[in-house]
Amino acid sequence: MDEEIKQKKTYESIPLGECLRTIGSQVKQFTPASIATPACMILEVLMEMMIPLLMADIIDDGVLAGNMDVILGTGGRMLILAIIGLAAGVGGGVFAARAAAGLAMNLRSCMYRNIQTFSFSNIDKYSTSGLVTRLTTDITNIQNSYQMMLRMAMRAPMSLIIAMTMAVIISPKLSSVYLIAVLFLALFLSFIMRKVTGRFREVFEKYDDLNASVQENVSAIRVVKAYVREEYEKKKFGKAVDALYHMFIRAESLIISNMPVMQATIYTCILLISWFGANAIVQDELTTGELMSLLAYCMNILMSLMILSVIFVMISMSMASAQRVTEIIREESALKSPEDAVTEVPSGSVDMEHVNFGYNKTAEEYVLKDIDLHVKAGEMIGIIGGTGSAKSSLMNLIPRLYDVSEGSVKVGGVDVRKYDLASLRDQVSMVLQQNNLFSGTILSNLRWGKEDATLEECRKACRMAQADEFIERMPDGYETRIEQGGTNVSGGQK
Repeated sequence: MDEEIKQKKTYESIPLGECLRTIGSQVKQFTPASIATPACMILEVLMEMMIPLLMADIIDDGVLAGNMDVILGTGGRMLILAIIGLAAGVGGGVFAARAAAGLAMNLRSCMYRNIQTFSFSNIDKYSTSGLVTRLTTDITNIQNSYQMMLRMAMRAPMSLIIAMTMAVIISPKLSSVYLIAVLFLALFLSFIMRKVTGRFREVFEKYDDLNASVQENVSAIRVVKAYVREEYEKKKFGKAVDALYHMFIRAESLIISNMPVMQATIYTCILLISWFGANAIVQDELTTGELMSLLAYCMNILMSLMILSVIFVMISMSMASAQRVTEIIREESALKSPEDAVTEVPSGSVDMEHVNFGYNKTAEEYVLKDIDLHVKAGEMIGIIGGTGSAKSSLMNLIPRLYDVSEGSVKVGGVDVRKYDLASLRDQVSMVLQQNNLFSGTILSNLRWGKEDATLEECRKACRMAQADEFIERMPDGYETRIEQGGTNVSGGQK
């Protein structure tokens, strides 16, 4: 029951710039929220950066000088700045959530709409589980990363730059400690990011396998139970879960080293600043308030670096997702209606002339070779052949579900490649091998072939198919609810 993937995925070769353009184009109506978020973050950072300066004034001019007026006045200003920063932070969070959720909504809509345009040859390239993973897990990863970037991508660098500048102004000598720490962590993060991206790409491929296992089991649960294959399915699912577990551990093993290294760097900087700062105070090169400000800026600098490291990790995780989603959004249908397409089918005749057809262009042999077939309008014929003799492949060429590799297929004397696809398929009925029913009523399923069909037309069609008797015996008749996949009706009734 494993799904066959007929063509290897090419998302790994999609450039970063193309991914960013494709994902960014879906921000659309949420651009104001995306702009408002960094603006709020900038305001929050400015408020935070002013507080250590006021704290130094409280210590030097208030506490040490015993001046209560300075303490109360400066403390009041600090409180006002803190409230403004809090409001800006909350506002930024709300705007970021709105923009990220909107991006995810647009990505899902765009991706789903494009999937609906796929031809059969496009569909053959992707497994159902892979498409589901892209629509759910991958887009959720992009949403989380976008929200994090809106809030922190502006806040962290700005906080880092302002804090470094203020530290240099207070003490150029002690600020060199920060510079060494920043250079070390930048090299470390670049190494982590290079390694993690490839590993998470493999993790998401394992998600496809896991979803495939779940989907196959749920959709064919009756077959599994009929053949008493529950234990086999348990082992199969266990293998998929185990493979995902080990792959995730392999990817996370690099990420978990991020936090200990960051914390060690922070504590080392605090110790060095405290040691050299105390000596500077003894030598009257620094005041106690300035040392406290330096330590506060030290925490700001290193917390900004920690936030940047988290952003880099999120980007590493989401890059694979962005490539996978971009591949689907930018996939073009292999079949398109031509310009000045024919919209009317003159007659029901079918002519195939020297038709060769293969599913894969690189295949050594064709599935259909030099087929000539002429069927007049009104004639009824049967195509007979053994299993795998390409009977269905032959029929798929008539409504142009696939294009011929060589030769031509004509309906009503006109090459099918000259027809408008919707018009051709609307006038050429095709009954596929696999019966699919959709959740809804019997009547809504009957109207798939003709949306405006009346109840009497649907009843007439059911009488011709000898399905009217069992439908009318149902409690609600044609309004009877059909579960997803038609699980509440028998195989014959489908």
